[in-house]
Amino acid sequence: MNSTLRHETFSAPTAARRESGAVVKRVTTWLAALGGAFILYIGLSYLIAPESVVSGFGVPTWPVDEGTAFFAIKGVRDVASGLVIFALLLTGQRKGLGWAMLALAFVPAGDMTIVLSNGGPAAAAFGIHGLTAALVALTAGLLLRERPAGSRS
Repeated sequence: MNSTLRHETFSAPTAARRESGAVVKRVTTWLAALGGAFILYIGLSYLIAPESVVSGFGVPTWPVDEGTAFFAIKGVRDVASGLVIFALLLTGQRKGLGWAMLALAFVPAGDMTIVLSNGGPAAAAFGIHGLTAALVALTAGLLLRERPAGSRS
C-alpha cells in the first residue's frame, strides 16, 4: 500500500510536467515554423518584387541603379535563413535548431543597428527588427531548454 500511495503522489506531477513540456514543444515548433515561413516570404519578396518591401525595412535611403543588387543579396540571405530553420525542424534536430536560431537572431539585431545608425526611424528599428530578434532568441531559448523525450526533469 505504501508503494501505491508513493506512486500516486509522484505520478500526477510528472504527468503534468510531461503535458506542459509537450505544450511548450508544440508552441516552440509553431514559433520556429512561423519564423521560417516569415523569413522565406520576406526573402522571396526581396528577390521577386523588392519595390514592394524595401520601404518597410527602415533605412531612409535606398541604392539606385547598380545598387539594387543589394536587394537580391538580402533576399538570398533571408531565404537561406528560412531554409536552415526548416531543414533542422524537418529533420528533428531541435537542439541544432535552437543553436542555429540563436545565431540567426544576430541578423535582425544587426538590421536594427543598421537602421538606427543610418537615421532610420526608431519605431522600425525596434518594432520590426528588435522585436524579430527578441522572438527568434526566445524561440532559440525554448528549443535549447527542451528535454529529450523520455528524460527526467
